[in-house]
Amino acid sequence: MEALDEYLGPPVVLEDESDSSDCSSRKRHKSKLPLAKSKLPLAKPMCVEAHVENSFQKTCRICLEHVREAMLHHRWQEAAEYMASYTQVLEDRSTVKSQPDKELVWRMSTEILHHLPNATVKDYNIIYERMKHSGFKHYLMICLEHSFHLMLHGDIEAAKHQVSIAESWRHGKESVSQLQRIRLIHAYRSLLDYIMWCEKKSTLSNDNSFESDSQGMHTFFRLASTNLQEILKNPGVWDPFILCYVEMLEFYGDNEEAQKVLNHYAYDNSFPPNPNAHVYLYQFLKRHDTPDKKLMKVLKHLQVLVPSHELMLTYSCLLLQSEKESHTQKALGVLLEMLDFQCWRSNLDVWKCLHAVIHQLLQREERATSVQTQMAVRNDWWPALHFTSFHAKKDLEENSELFEVKASLVEILCPGRSSRYTTEMQMLTS
Repeated sequence: MEALDEYLGPPVVLEDESDSSDCSSRKRHKSKLPLAKSKLPLAKPMCVEAHVENSFQKTCRICLEHVREAMLHHRWQEAAEYMASYTQVLEDRSTVKSQPDKELVWRMSTEILHHLPNATVKDYNIIYERMKHSGFKHYLMICLEHSFHLMLHGDIEAAKHQVSIAESWRHGKESVSQLQRIRLIHAYRSLLDYIMWCEKKSTLSNDNSFESDSQGMHTFFRLASTNLQEILKNPGVWDPFILCYVEMLEFYGDNEEAQKVLNHYAYDNSFPPNPNAHVYLYQFLKRHDTPDKKLMKVLKHLQVLVPSHELMLTYSCLLLQSEKESHTQKALGVLLEMLDFQCWRSNLDVWKCLHAVIHQLLQREERATSVQTQMAVRNDWWPALHFTSFHAKKDLEENSELFEVKASLVEILCPGRSSRYTTEMQMLTS
């Protein structure tokens, strides 16, 4: 809608007579000055010739205003009726705004159809086909969006056909943006091959067609993997495509290649930092019974990117189970960083794990030096985040076990500071 407002824009204000007389008086005054000695830059002309609308363009503009008004008030049937007339603007060749006109028709038409309860797939197809043949600028993205719509309606074959058309389309010299869109189309072509592979996979239980389905599956796997391998050569965030590729590789028992793909996706510096890449690698290693040492290595990288991630609780438990002093201290830091985020404030498992870590450290250190070091930068704001009288009442009402765990830690985590949590605890338990 912002693009529509920008396109319609404010009306052009023409200069009035006073402006023109002002302009002529300045010209008369300027003519008296010696031109040879003047070194001032020339001013931009103040009188700009305004574009004059013809009757067709005026009708289209008024029609567009009616479409906008109907859409703003969610009168979708009325908007559709006006839009049917406004599409005639595609035939206008006398304006330099033809490309904005085409994009407006595309975006607005599909938006209106999304809100019409009686809209059919045929209606969408008519709009998409007309827009694809009205110009080349948005051809690739219209094909891709058309494919998405067909996918949502379960017509995978037709969706793949649209992507295939886009793959083979070329116009003029290949620009950088066009190359990026073609790569994206290749990626979604592989996703459609994966979907068809899954459909073949679901029919493998039928003994009569096992051999043919197996051959068909492998064909789709080969087609999908060809494009998916190319994706890894282009840095970016390719999460759904990577997951599809790994699933197919695991199905055929090529776990070594699957791990190689995930390692490349997670650790290649040319790719943008992506927490999901480390999550996928961890989940893969976990499925294949990888030793805890390798799991902790993956989670260590994830902790740097997202210290509040839910897998940090698993990471802390793995560190605690190793029983190394350095790992226990690391687990303390990981848990405290989790609790720095309010989303974990009332999580019993995190507090219980923190209690176990501190208990293990106290057995090795008389004065819990590690805890004091970690809490030195938190003493000013942790009591307000976790240990107020409000928290005490809320914890006791909602989870008495959480209340007991926090009460046992408050003096260790915030020693020598008056805590409303302990005061409220004494009042509530007395």
